[in-house]
Amino acid sequence: MKNHGIQETLKTLGIREINEGTSTGTTWLPGKGELIESFSPVDGDLIGKVYSTTGDQYDEVIQKSSEAFRAWRKVPAPRRGEVVRQIGEELRAYKEPLGKLVSYEMGKSYQEGLGEVQEMIDICDFAVGLSRQLHGLTMHSERPSHRMYEQYHPLGIVGIISAFNFPVAVWSWNTMLAWVCGDVCVWKPSEKTPLCSIACQHIISEVFRKNDVPEGVSCIVNGDYTVGELISNDKRVPLVSATGSIRMGKKVGAAVGARLGKSLLELGGNNAIIISEHADLDVAIMGALFGAVGTCGQRCTSTRRLIIHESVYEEIRDKLISAYQQLKIGNPLDEANHVGPLIDKDAVKMYQTALKKIQEQEGNIIVEGGILTGQGYESECYVKPVIAEGNNAMEIIQEETFAPILYLIRYTDIDEAIEIQNGVVQGLSSAIMTMNIREAERFLSHLGSDCGIANVNIGTSGAEIGGAFGGEKETGGGRESGSDAWKVYMRRQTNTINYGTELPLAQGIRFDL
Repeated sequence: MKNHGIQETLKTLGIREINEGTSTGTTWLPGKGELIESFSPVDGDLIGKVYSTTGDQYDEVIQKSSEAFRAWRKVPAPRRGEVVRQIGEELRAYKEPLGKLVSYEMGKSYQEGLGEVQEMIDICDFAVGLSRQLHGLTMHSERPSHRMYEQYHPLGIVGIISAFNFPVAVWSWNTMLAWVCGDVCVWKPSEKTPLCSIACQHIISEVFRKNDVPEGVSCIVNGDYTVGELISNDKRVPLVSATGSIRMGKKVGAAVGARLGKSLLELGGNNAIIISEHADLDVAIMGALFGAVGTCGQRCTSTRRLIIHESVYEEIRDKLISAYQQLKIGNPLDEANHVGPLIDKDAVKMYQTALKKIQEQEGNIIVEGGILTGQGYESECYVKPVIAEGNNAMEIIQEETFAPILYLIRYTDIDEAIEIQNGVVQGLSSAIMTMNIREAERFLSHLGSDCGIANVNIGTSGAEIGGAFGGEKETGGGRESGSDAWKVYMRRQTNTINYGTELPLAQGIRFDL
């Protein structure tokens, strides 16, 4: 813990050597479960330990959440929004230390860590305004002297299962919207980044205390997948929001669906950028570069495939090779570095397996990979970003590898490019680089990208909170963050009021006695 004042950062955020891992808001339950050790991928050091949540503690948390919901839903929505506004102010005050913890525990660059906290601040601002706009619609009734409208009511307990790659932002996307909607939240963070959850709870707890927010509105349960299964199978949790792999999402979806609950799934991506012969190549290179190596390729929106027109293929390839040679790999807290480590040694093994599969499946590696060792790479989690040539039918290209591996694929016309883009089971993010308006509009039309996110002249990575975030096909179909994503956190009700003296039936049905 000697990196860039990290010891002082941990102290500021209330992180101790051993931390309770279960909280109902301002109260931490005494540690009873097994200890989770959090090692930094930056230097391999042990940052701290967190107690897992036991089954009994989980039941205690759900009971407290249920009680809190009955009180919290009575608080006017704008008042709930005011609490979220204050949380946004606290996050501004803690942006630097929380961003540094995100960088140190997860391994993304310090700038990306700060950016993730900024996303938290942005969703707070969005939710504050939303708290006065939870509106339904009014409709004209076919029956005389009747009025129809629809409204949205608080749903209940929202279970949040988040992944390691965005250890704080995804939680905030869900909680800030859920809280202004009148819901309460139970968060199961990734066991790979548990300390970020502890820090977030410390930050919000003082706001909750000052505003007399009921205990149980914001709960944390730490642990491995078995704790997540408790949430997925619990009928007391009407909505489960899960972010992670397709494999994980299918299990969560099946468990929640079996009890006819609601699930919000934001799963894997196998994202592509189409680079047209009409592209601004400088913009295309920058978009592809950050998309492929940002967060060491561990974003669900990371660029995995470049679909390049044959007329500019060699030029793009050569420029990318040159750009990769200039990348600096090292401690992500050092802002001179571009690429940090993978999350852990298991991720490194998956990276190595993917490289073997590329060769076995007759792909052509043009920028070699490898594991970096020696001074500055003590964690053994630093790898070299890779570029490989191949075709979309290769099994390894059909898969999502959470690592900085970029595949180059040729195309001849726009229809072929779109077919290649859509020719995977994932449907999260996509982009086209072109100055041709017909190509751009075709890509965005119903004949174009089948992804939940489709961009023109920007990369696949870096969504803003104002738009709903999520994807189609095996990405899960869920939407988080902006736009009207708030509706999933509420229950919808249609109301019809008869203010007349007769009782006409719908569809003109007669029922005379």
